[in-house]
Order: sequence, then C-alpha cells, then structure tokens
Amino acid sequence: MRGYLHLLSRLSFLSARRRFELYPPYFLMRIKVIELAQDWSMARIRLPLNRVSANAAGNMFGGYQASLADPVPALACLRKFPGYRVATRKLALDFIRVGNSSLILHFDFDAQAEHDIRQSLEEHGHATPCFTMTYVREDGQVCTRIKNTVAIRPQGYVSQHE
Repeated sequence: MRGYLHLLSRLSFLSARRRFELYPPYFLMRIKVIELAQDWSMARIRLPLNRVSANAAGNMFGGYQASLADPVPALACLRKFPGYRVATRKLALDFIRVGNSSLILHFDFDAQAEHDIRQSLEEHGHATPCFTMTYVREDGQVCTRIKNTVAIRPQGYVSQHE
C-alpha cells in the first residue's frame, strides 16, 4: 500500500482531484470530485449511494460520510501551510436528515479563516481551527453538518498532553 501511495503522489500528470479519487479507500467508495480549487479553498465531492454504502433502511451509512469528511480540511491545510504536520483532531457529525440519495460534500476555506490560522501560526507556532462542512442530498436539502477540528503543528512538535 505504501508503494502504491508513493507512486500515486509522484504521478504529476494526474490532477490533484484525480489523485484524490484514486486514493484506495475513495476509489473503492466510488467518490467523484466535482470541483476542487487549485489551492483547496473549495471542494465539492460526490459520495454515491449504492448497495455498499447503504444501510438496511437504504440510507447512507454515517461511517461512509465520516470517512470522506475526515481528511478534507487537513489536506486543505497541508496545501495552504506547507512544512507543518496536520491531522484531524476531532470530527463531529450531526445527522439532520436521512441520506436517502447520493450526497455532495461541501467544503469551503474562506480567506478570513486562512488569515486567522496564519496569525495563530506566527504568534503561537500552532493552530487548531474548526471547519464546518455539509452533505447535501440530491433534492438540495442539507442532511449532515460536520465540524472538523484540525491540529496544525510544527514538524517534531510534542504535545504536553500526549
């Protein structure tokens, strides 16, 4: 698997969106990147409802939704703040409506958030921003609201709590 991921990262002729789609877990989930800004300030990713992703009631498994939502803000932060170690610190999903169709993940990284993170990195050497994303059903209704907290730390950082 490591060899495949290394090879995938080196295939510069593939766009970032295509490499994301080919990442093994997402390839198996059959996700489709609809839109992805070059700087990762915006992403729209389709998560299909199918026999594998549906629960017994025919709705999208929450775990499927969590699996796709988990890395998106961290990847955006890696793109915007190279040289830092970035990881999801906390992921919370609020299931507002059933996911009874394919879903579109909506992620936006606004300029104010980027400014605030840069300021925190300059002043404190680390940042822990929280991003809000949504899954939208085919009928246009928001079905899931996601809060994703990301830890941005310098390389070699050791937490006092670890």
